[in-house]
Amino acid sequence: MGLLDKLAGWLGLKKEVNVLCLGLDNSGKTTIINQLKPSNAKAQDIVPTIGFSIEKFKSSSLSFTVFDMSGQGRYRNLWEHYYKEGQAIIFVIDSADKLRMVVAKEELNTLLNHSDIKHRRIPILFFANKMDVRDALSSVKVSQLLCLENMKDKPWHICATDALKGEGLQEGVDWLQDQIKTMRT
Repeated sequence: MGLLDKLAGWLGLKKEVNVLCLGLDNSGKTTIINQLKPSNAKAQDIVPTIGFSIEKFKSSSLSFTVFDMSGQGRYRNLWEHYYKEGQAIIFVIDSADKLRMVVAKEELNTLLNHSDIKHRRIPILFFANKMDVRDALSSVKVSQLLCLENMKDKPWHICATDALKGEGLQEGVDWLQDQIKTMRT
């Protein structure tokens, strides 16, 4: 950590935020988080997450602690144990997996209706991932299939992303950072 980072932390300018990264298995959650980390901290090989892992990355004014939660069916019930600690959510969707879009919608609805989330104005960033795959759904179509327009009590944003190349990720992080700053003022 550099001197300016330390100074910003002491002055309360550099804030830490806990973010939950959720979505079905194989949607690209771990790859996205890996892309957001500094180049010297990136993993060379990405393997499916078992249970969860904790990763950190920084933006210009926030330090993110990300809980990368496994999206495998048998682990999704663990998500709710971390809802209270989360100050923001990144929900990753595999835009090329049309067959499981209904499952993603069901998991999103379960999340939104949970007592630890339902009455909180927690920002949710959606990454419509795998835009590089042929016949992937557009972010607009993903938004429609997930009925995001019905979510009126939480700030949300959807970005078309290609996690392998890192495309679309910075736009999402910038939006999330702005939302968190707005909530804290």
